Amino acid sequence: MHYLLRKQIVLLVWGLLGLVQYGFAQKQLYRINREDQLYYFGITLGYNNSYLQVNKSNQFTQSDSIMVAEPGSSGGINMGLMATGRLGEHFQIRANPQLIIGGARSIRYQLGSTRPGEGSTQIQSLPSTLVSFPFHLKFSSDRIGNFRTYLIGGVRYDIDLSSNSTARNADDLIKLRRNDFGLEAGIGFNFYLPFVTVSPEIKISYGLSNMHQTDAALKYSNVLDKIQSRMIVFSIHLED
Repeated sequence: MHYLLRKQIVLLVWGLLGLVQYGFAQKQLYRINREDQLYYFGITLGYNNSYLQVNKSNQFTQSDSIMVAEPGSSGGINMGLMATGRLGEHFQIRANPQLIIGGARSIRYQLGSTRPGEGSTQIQSLPSTLVSFPFHLKFSSDRIGNFRTYLIGGVRYDIDLSSNSTARNADDLIKLRRNDFGLEAGIGFNFYLPFVTVSPEIKISYGLSNMHQTDAALKYSNVLDKIQSRMIVFSIHLED
């Protein structure tokens, strides 16, 4: 696992332990009518680690020009708004549109044969800026003091604003489609403070769409069949 991702997990665990201790230490209950509201809003700040899941084509086994094609991960930040509607005592529905900035997914190629001046290792970097529209069903546990746990599951639709950029349209780069669709699942924790609810959350995003636009004339493209997105997201929601 990437060093930065491990560091993020350690910091998140320590932060959660501190918040849990704080939540149970408080004897006064805050925002006790919070879950009786029909709807409420918030903002999201987070860090994500994304990569591409690559399936190789039959051309890969027949080619001696490319020996290895493996994806690399990268980090980015996400910012968004959130709206939650109450369905029942334990169930809510949530929309959480976000802007995801700074991710540069990549594929590393190890070449078996090279042209003059070409290195044996080539990295195709594919920077992206996404507008993401996740929609989740949320199941919340019973409240214990100023703390509760919740699970989420749902779908998301992404639009890649960088798909037509100059950096992504070089002649030798593989091409990815602009739109993506996938599933999401995660776990989060509500901590009730006097004037805000702080909700750290971890979720996994699993792309279902084949993002690859095959180019038979490009050796980096014709050895690949399906390319799908994967992402792990660490978020902090601040709710009114």
